[in-house]
Order: sequence, then C-alpha cells, then structure tokens
Amino acid sequence: MNYEMAIAALGIGIVIGLTGMGGGALMTPTLVLFFNVPPLTAVSSDLVVSAATKPVGTIVHTRNGTVHWKIVLWLVIGSVPAAFSGALVISWVGPLAGVSEFVKTALGVVLLIAAAGLVGRAYLTLRQNMRPDPSAVAGPPPATGNDIAVRMLPTLAVGVIGGLVVGLTSVGSGSLVIIALMALYPFLSANWLVGTDLAQAVPLVIAAAAGHLLFGDVDWSVVAPLLVGSIPGAYIGARLSSRASAGLVRRALALVLVTAGLKMLGVSNLWTLIGLGIALVVGTVGWMVIRMRYGLKATNWQDRRAAV
Repeated sequence: MNYEMAIAALGIGIVIGLTGMGGGALMTPTLVLFFNVPPLTAVSSDLVVSAATKPVGTIVHTRNGTVHWKIVLWLVIGSVPAAFSGALVISWVGPLAGVSEFVKTALGVVLLIAAAGLVGRAYLTLRQNMRPDPSAVAGPPPATGNDIAVRMLPTLAVGVIGGLVVGLTSVGSGSLVIIALMALYPFLSANWLVGTDLAQAVPLVIAAAAGHLLFGDVDWSVVAPLLVGSIPGAYIGARLSSRASAGLVRRALALVLVTAGLKMLGVSNLWTLIGLGIALVVGTVGWMVIRMRYGLKATNWQDRRAAV
C-alpha cells in the first residue's frame, strides 16, 4: 500500500472534517500533482472513495432531522443521470481531444470556481448571521426547515449542472452545490443546508462512481490508501472543528484551490505565485471592508478582543 498517499488522504480528511468541504477539490489535484496519477484515474478513484464515505455525515443529519428531502428529491432527479453521464462525456471526448488533457483543463476551471464559491459561501453566511433576530422585529419570522417551499426548476437545473461537473471532475458535491443552495434558499439555516447538501451528494456521487466504474479508470491500488487515510482524517477533523477557526481553514483552502487550479491549467510557477499574491491581498482587504460594512471589526480577533 502507498503509505505516502494514505498520509496525504489523512490530511485532506482532516480538512473535510473541519470545513465540510474540499474532498474532491483537494484529493484529485493532490493525486495528479504530487503522485503523478493520470487525471482520469484520479477522478475515477476519488469518486469511488467519496461514494464509500459520503453516507456517514448524511446518517447524522438524518437522525437530527436537518435534511430537506423535497429539495434533495429535485436535486437528485437532475444530478444522478447527469453525474453518470460525466464518464460517458469523458469517454466520448477521449479519442477526439485526449482524455487526460480534457479532464485536467476541466478540473482546473472547476477548482477556480470552487475557490470563488468558498468566498461566496463565507459572504452569504456572514449576511445570514447579521440578519436581525426574527423575534425582535415586526412581522412573521422567516420559514425554516421543511416549511420552505421548493423552487423546482432552479433546483433541478442546479442538480443537472452540479451532477455533470462532479461526473467530469469529482469536484462540486460539497462545494459548488451548497453555494447554489445558499443562493436559492437564503432562509435555510446552516445546519439544514449542510444536511441537505450531504443527503443529495450520496446518490450523486454513487451515480458518478458507477459511471466511472463502467467507463472510467478506477485504480484500486489508489482507492485503498485513500480510504485508509480519509476516514480517520474526517473523524479527527470533526473532533477538532469545535476548537479550530473554520474561517481560517477555509481561507487557506481557497488559496490551495487557486494554486491547484492554475497549475492544472498549465500556468507557470511565476504567474501562479503572482496570482496567489494578488488573491491573498485583494481577498484579505476586501473581506475586511465587507466586515466593516456590516458593523463588525476588520478581523475576527479584533471582535474577540473587544468582547473580552
């Protein structure tokens, strides 16, 4: 067994446990960039691992009653056939354009979108947290949980697009889809968003994994160390989540996604460093400005210091 790969999977599993995001977005580029796994093999193998590990979090949220099953239904109607078709698309473009180059380019684009999605998710979460307490304002409180009406066609479209992206790149079931859900259902609380996203991700990833088992390139010598490392890593990350700053981890994750995305697109090391520096400066300053517009201190530690 490849112990270096298992250790890498352990670290990625910890990030997943801390933030609830980053599985395919980190695992697949790590396999390609550091272990020289062919892009299609990396995508196929990561999807099989995700199919085995995704149900764990869903069971917890189902027991807690924080899954909006009607939203899940319309997402799954669109995502399952689209995710299965992802492997078919790859097998179709392979003889035409070179399957490895196609997957690598698609993965690079999706990683950059996922990095932007992390920023969008943080902003939507901040905006939601800064809403006034419904009990302190006039009028009826916003709907929560299963009281929220399902927007069928937009939800179906999110399922189709998200399923196809996951089937092509293995990225998106825990990052891109939840961003779309936050935009479509802004009054759905954070725990319901996570639970609903995890529940829809199970059939989505299973369908994508089935497509890649039939038409992709699953390597069981890659799958085994990923499972050995990622399962305990996710457990450790979940235990640490109550102590570590998830916001800090997400910022680091966004920078990693930008770096990996640029490298997947063939950007040179110099321009990657320049792009990373610009993203770091602009992102930090922009976030400080946004916090101050909502009446907060520029940084979290200033807020904590003021509270003390």
